[in-house]
Amino acid sequence: MEFLTALLSIVIIDLILAGDNAIVIGLAARNLPKHQQKKAVIWGTVGAVVIRALATLFVVWLLNVPGLLLVGGILLVWIAYKLLVEEKSHDVEAGGSLWEAIRTVIIADALMGLDNVLAVAGAAHGSFLLVILGLLISVPIMVWGSTLTLKWIERFPIMITIGAGVLAWTASKMIVEEPFLDQYFANPVVKYGFEVLVIAGVIAAGTLKKKKSENKLETKAANG
Repeated sequence: MEFLTALLSIVIIDLILAGDNAIVIGLAARNLPKHQQKKAVIWGTVGAVVIRALATLFVVWLLNVPGLLLVGGILLVWIAYKLLVEEKSHDVEAGGSLWEAIRTVIIADALMGLDNVLAVAGAAHGSFLLVILGLLISVPIMVWGSTLTLKWIERFPIMITIGAGVLAWTASKMIVEEPFLDQYFANPVVKYGFEVLVIAGVIAAGTLKKKKSENKLETKAANG
């Protein structure tokens, strides 16, 4: 059950954080002839997935270093908060040739995927198998179905909140699993209470900040 829960968390994280990969691919390949666009999509995706898998496996290994689970957890709390309050942009330069488009896709994915790598590594709890399975399940959906996923996100904004909640939960689990903090989270009530507090805190703070930003924009627009 724990394995399946972690796998589901990884798939959700992949879809929420990297759901706009298809847009990046489309923008990078938009100037290519039709017959080359498919190749750019396939090879760009393959390159991006290989780099992301290697980076995630490296971070999974790195999180075994004492103290890094705590640091990673704190960073992931911030990423979850930013997911709620920030809009993603897609300023991607179109490639003039097939190889330029493939290179653009790989570089853009690597830059966009830093938060994804950390989140997946945290959710995997040191399991390389979970990382690979998560990628195998989510990448096809991410690439060929992410336009649909983005439409769902636009139609049902609650999906972003759910994604942020999963990230916050992953972050809290990383923090409570930090070996030198064991004594503080030995009591299950304290442990699970802390996890709930982190999730609620991130969602509440992110939602409040986003509402304030929206109100400011509305006021600015009204004042002309």
